[in-house]
Amino acid sequence: MSVPQPRVHATLRLEMQNERHTDRRFFKGWAKPGPLVRDPARVEVGEDETLDAISGDFRLFQFKKGHRFSTDDVLTAFYGTSWCPRAETGLDLGSGIGSVAMIAAWRLPGARFVTVEAQENSVRLARKSALYNGIEDRCEIRLGDFRAPDVLRDSEKFDLVLGSPPYFRLNAGIPGDHPQKIACRFEVRGDIADYCQVAARHLAFGGLFACVFPNEQHARVESVASQANFTIVRRRPVILKEGEPPLLCLFGMTRSDDLPPSFRAKTWVEPALIIRTRAGEVHPEYQVLKLAIGFPP
Repeated sequence: MSVPQPRVHATLRLEMQNERHTDRRFFKGWAKPGPLVRDPARVEVGEDETLDAISGDFRLFQFKKGHRFSTDDVLTAFYGTSWCPRAETGLDLGSGIGSVAMIAAWRLPGARFVTVEAQENSVRLARKSALYNGIEDRCEIRLGDFRAPDVLRDSEKFDLVLGSPPYFRLNAGIPGDHPQKIACRFEVRGDIADYCQVAARHLAFGGLFACVFPNEQHARVESVASQANFTIVRRRPVILKEGEPPLLCLFGMTRSDDLPPSFRAKTWVEPALIIRTRAGEVHPEYQVLKLAIGFPP
C-alpha cells in the first residue's frame, strides 16, 4: 500500500526547482537557508568597502581596513537568539556595523530590532546592510551614545538585549590603525557596567541580556551584573584553540526580580565551546553552530 505524499503547492515547487539552478542559493555544496535577498543590486558597494556573507543570503557592508565582524559577534547573536525565551523585540547596544543585529534579525524573522551606535560611519554601513537585506522596515538603526537619556525612551522595553562590549581599558594597549577600531576594542564610551545598567532598564519582563566578555574578567561581569540587579542564569566559556585556556565567555542574564528567590543566586556554567581543534581545523560543534546562524560550516 503506497503512503500518500504531502501535497506541495505548485508555485512553491516551481520556485524550489528554479532555485536549484540559482548560483546564489548554493555555495560549495551548501544550500543557503532562508529567503534570497530580492534586489541585491540596489545598494552600491563603496570603493573602501566590502560586501560579505553573514547569514543565509544576508550580507554585511564593512570597511576594507576598518572594523570587521568577528567571532565575538557571531557568538553573541547565536547565544542570545538561542536562549531568549521568546523575542518579538530586540535591542543591540553599541551595535557597530550591525553584524550582531543582522544575524539576530535573520534568525528571528518576526522580530523588530533597534540598534544604537555612536560612530556615524558604522551607522551608515549598518543602514546599507539593512537596506540590502530588506529589513529596513523592522530594524531601526539609531545614531547616538546608548548612555544618553534621549537615545532610548524609558518606555521602550525589549525581549532580547544584545551587546558585544569593548573590553580593553584606554591605557591597556595599542589603539589600532583605524579610528573605527578604537571604540570597538577600547572602553571609549562606557564599559560592561554601562551595558548592564542600560540593558536592565530596557529589558521586558522575563527577557534576556546576552553579551560576550573575556573569561578572565568574568568576576568583573558578575559584579556589575549584580549591581544592575541581574542574575547570570547561564554562562559558557569559549576556547579559541583546543588545549588552550578559555579566552572568552558568553553570558545570559535575566533581571533577578523576574526569577524565583531560590534561583537568583544560581548560574549554570556550561561546558566550554571550542572554536578550533588542536590541528587548527574548525571544531565540529562550531561547525554546526555556524550552520545554525546560516553560515557555511
